[in-house]
Amino acid sequence: MQAFDSIEGEDPDDTKLLKEMAVEARDFISSHEWCKNLDKLYLAFRIGGIVGVFIAQMTPSSEDVDQCLWVIVGDLPPAYIVVDDNPTVADALDAYCLEMEAWVDAVNDGRSVDELIPVNTPPTREWAEELGGRLKYIRSKILPLAQASEEHA
Repeated sequence: MQAFDSIEGEDPDDTKLLKEMAVEARDFISSHEWCKNLDKLYLAFRIGGIVGVFIAQMTPSSEDVDQCLWVIVGDLPPAYIVVDDNPTVADALDAYCLEMEAWVDAVNDGRSVDELIPVNTPPTREWAEELGGRLKYIRSKILPLAQASEEHA
């Protein structure tokens, strides 16, 4: 894992992409009222400009909020995933896909998305199709890489 301030990629362009994703993760988690202070942010896994998985350690504004969350950003809607239920990067990516797939299914079925994970796009079939395609890619190409990286860690 790489701390926010020391993120480096394979080359200058990769480093730039990773730092942009780190800023997006920082700004996303800090924007929630239940995040009193973001204490530390670590890059746990990444694939270029496609997806970045971070661990955020924070001081919550109330006791019922977790102090540690996964933050997933990239070429897809940002989201946070609870660490306690998803201890590994692969678990976090799988949980992300499950939550987003529920949103895609609800949109495609014409159901409300009000009680589902917040997605920063309008709940239209066009956006559901875009997100659905990205989720299939994550499941088929990226999730196996995350699982493999954990097996070799």
